[in-house]
Amino acid sequence: MREQNETTTPQEVWQLLRELIEMQKESERRLQETERVLKESGQETERRLQETERVLKESSQETERLLKESERRLQETERVLKESGQETERVLKESGQETERRLQETERLLRESSQRVDAQMGKWGNRLGEFVEWQVRPAAVKLFQERGIDVTELQSNISVYRGAEEGMEIDLLAVNGTQAVAVEVKSKLTQQDVDEHLERLAKFKRLLPRYQTVNILGAVAAFVIPTDVARYAYQNGLFVIAQSGQNLVILNDSKFRPKAW
Repeated sequence: MREQNETTTPQEVWQLLRELIEMQKESERRLQETERVLKESGQETERRLQETERVLKESSQETERLLKESERRLQETERVLKESGQETERVLKESGQETERRLQETERLLRESSQRVDAQMGKWGNRLGEFVEWQVRPAAVKLFQERGIDVTELQSNISVYRGAEEGMEIDLLAVNGTQAVAVEVKSKLTQQDVDEHLERLAKFKRLLPRYQTVNILGAVAAFVIPTDVARYAYQNGLFVIAQSGQNLVILNDSKFRPKAW
């Protein structure tokens, strides 16, 4: 460092001025560079902002387009559903009408079928009477005699009533001095028919006390006898009489032993 009393020369003064000028120029240069950078940075920021606005605008337009498309499809779906509902309602209505028509037709057919069945049952009733009168009755004597029951008397359509609540009917009764066979005749024999005849046999002597000293046997006869029903009647001690060709036969084998009531 110079001494305070040392005199500065003109050359040193100019040198100092030149240094100050250079420093000022460098500051101006740096300032301009900073302004340039800031300007370029501002322009880039502006560009990016504009690009962002453009993307957002396009995105908004695309979103709006998609919303409009969704609304259009929703309206189209509602239209289709409405038309479908109307078509479904029409089909259901027509189906209901067709169902009603078929129900009425079915009721008519059932009614006609029932009338035919009633008429047929009437014919079967007549045939059943003929079956008893012209086939079972004439064959009973021979059939039971072959089984060791010497029939001396035949009675058809026996009706017995004891008071207003109890009674029974016997289609055919084959009798000798010590035995009587009560025969139930059906067009087609069922297990229920067998059960009802067993109940009939169980109360036979109580309702017809004159047969107290006679062994009451049971038999069933029919146009049609299913194998299982015939077996059931056999197992319950009843004679089973069925048609074989033009003749009637007793189906029970030689081992059969009839039940006596």
